[in-house]
Amino acid sequence: MAMSEDTPDQHTNPATTEDGSGRRGRVRYRRAAMMGGPALAIAATLVVLTAQGALAAQFAISGMPFTVAADSMEGTGFGQFGGLDNMAEGSPNAGDTGGQVLVIVTAIREAKLTNLCQSVELGGTYLRITAGGKGTPVKASGLTTDSTEISGKVADFDNIEIGGDASTFDKPPVKGPLGSFGQQADTVTIKDLRQTNYATTAVRFTLPDLHMSFSSKGC
Repeated sequence: MAMSEDTPDQHTNPATTEDGSGRRGRVRYRRAAMMGGPALAIAATLVVLTAQGALAAQFAISGMPFTVAADSMEGTGFGQFGGLDNMAEGSPNAGDTGGQVLVIVTAIREAKLTNLCQSVELGGTYLRITAGGKGTPVKASGLTTDSTEISGKVADFDNIEIGGDASTFDKPPVKGPLGSFGQQADTVTIKDLRQTNYATTAVRFTLPDLHMSFSSKGC
């Protein structure tokens, strides 16, 4: 989820809830327990943090994943840590997830994306958005994406720090919860970026040569 440091954000003040009580609802432990390998430890930590009210989604996600692809993404002020997004109560997209999705939160202070494509499947057809493909890149400030999968042909980082406590980060626009594993870097460049996202927010998002349409193919 993305907000600037000067804007209130539940990643930076995660104990706050809509009713002001700081409490969260019950957490479905079974789904987190199904994660294997290193993801098991991360999921277990996130479950505990959520039960304590330490993680909270900024808004209720639809639960419909969407694809984001770009020829390249360049960013300054990079940070990454785990998160847990929540769907609206009773969402038909919850399936067996309990309405919760374990995500990789990627926060970038300033980002440029070349030849951006975003698509979401809507009952056999795709809503497809393209921008930044005619020499002027898409620009975003305070960009944050909540992803379940991230890939690229090559990723390059300057002055990366891996394994730090995400609550102490000073490079990205937002911080993670206390005690959460994370990484940060001065800059990041990813070629042939591809993400499966459940949420994207930005303080400012500029999309030159924007085109939106329905298509038989996604990104």
